[in-house]
Amino acid sequence: MIPTRSFQFNLSHFRQQFGGSNLSRSDLVCAIGYYFLGAPYQAGTLEAGGKEKLNVNFAQFDCFTFVETVLALTRCVLAHDLPLKSFRRQLQLIRYRQGLIDGYASRLHYFTDWLHDNKNKGIVKDISRQIGAKPQHKVINFMTTHRNSYPALQDENVFQEIRKIEKIISLRKLYVLPRSECSGAGGNIKNGDIIAVASLTEGLDVAHVGFALWRGNKLYLLHASSKENEVVVSAKPLNDYLRQNKNYTGIIAARVKDDVSVTSMSKFILLNK
Repeated sequence: MIPTRSFQFNLSHFRQQFGGSNLSRSDLVCAIGYYFLGAPYQAGTLEAGGKEKLNVNFAQFDCFTFVETVLALTRCVLAHDLPLKSFRRQLQLIRYRQGLIDGYASRLHYFTDWLHDNKNKGIVKDISRQIGAKPQHKVINFMTTHRNSYPALQDENVFQEIRKIEKIISLRKLYVLPRSECSGAGGNIKNGDIIAVASLTEGLDVAHVGFALWRGNKLYLLHASSKENEVVVSAKPLNDYLRQNKNYTGIIAARVKDDVSVTSMSKFILLNK
């Protein structure tokens, strides 16, 4: 879908607004997410083809790049480190396996793989079991079974790399809180928690992702919406939002960590000076 409006991100203005912020981590995530309200939705911004490189795009988002951008900016604010170079480092650390760009397959394409890697890097905590999620197994192979949708997979070597990664992901347990039980989990979810919507689609782990946002005693989703064609707060509370789509089977949840001085970040900075 073609964006109907433009969005201008001004790093100087962002620094003025958030540089001295004393907001809690959870409220900071929501505040930065709010900063991008109205920014256009655009699918496939990372699938341009060619040599894999870090793509920085503040003008338009899909649901995944919106979460990554907000998370990277949040970590910059928490670290009191807001140059563009620092943002790029944070974004690369979040988006790529072990923070290193090494071809198309080094990007964390599947959300549960992204969660696994970013948990190991100390960036987020998987709180799915904390909110009552149940273990399940699912064969993850959507990309390789839809090869024509991904230009990079026309290269046989890349295709085989992704297939190998899918097999590894498929061996892991998925912890998903069923849709029917989400209404009782709200008390364990905080502002700014990452909410990933599990998918019924064969071969796919997650269909959508955004941030938890409380309004009064109701929980909403702050996300880049393909339906609304922009970054929005869901019109309906999360429970109702999930029920409106039969493809949504439940949620996976993660919490952004306060500590931005993890060992992996120090190693990453040394490797990329």
